[in-house]
Amino acid sequence: MLRYISDLDHYKEVLSKVLTVRETLWIGTADIKDVYYGDGKTSKPFLGVLAGLVDRGVKVRLIHAKEPGQNFREDFDKYPSLFGGLERVLCPRVHFKIIVFDLGAVYIGSANLTGAGIGMKSAGKRNFETGIMTDEPEIVQSAIDQFDRVWMGSHCAACKRRAYCLDPIK
Repeated sequence: MLRYISDLDHYKEVLSKVLTVRETLWIGTADIKDVYYGDGKTSKPFLGVLAGLVDRGVKVRLIHAKEPGQNFREDFDKYPSLFGGLERVLCPRVHFKIIVFDLGAVYIGSANLTGAGIGMKSAGKRNFETGIMTDEPEIVQSAIDQFDRVWMGSHCAACKRRAYCLDPIK
């Protein structure tokens, strides 16, 4: 199934799918900020959701292009299980927005992992985003392959942006 996700549905459709993950979650984003997720009548940092997944044994990988801001770092420090349980790679060339769910479904779109991109910002403050959610095997595998090539540092040896890489993969 291939489903188009409009800008207002990113928060509801994509972030709620994260809660269903059982084994693996791969997130690739250019920008990452302190995203919040609604939990009934309250909201909590999305990092808390990721920590809950890590605590359940889910393997969570995150690729992002630049170091997140102070608010993200403060939220991160509240979840000790993320220190060793969240696998993280920094690559300044990453601009894709890919979320792979249990290696069987994928979101591919324009939304960064920010409040205005995929988070809880109100309709009048959100970015206009678009994307697809699919479990079509060929599309899922292509996204997995692209994510994995970056994760493994396949591009590092020939990278012309290495001077900007704060934490080279290879």
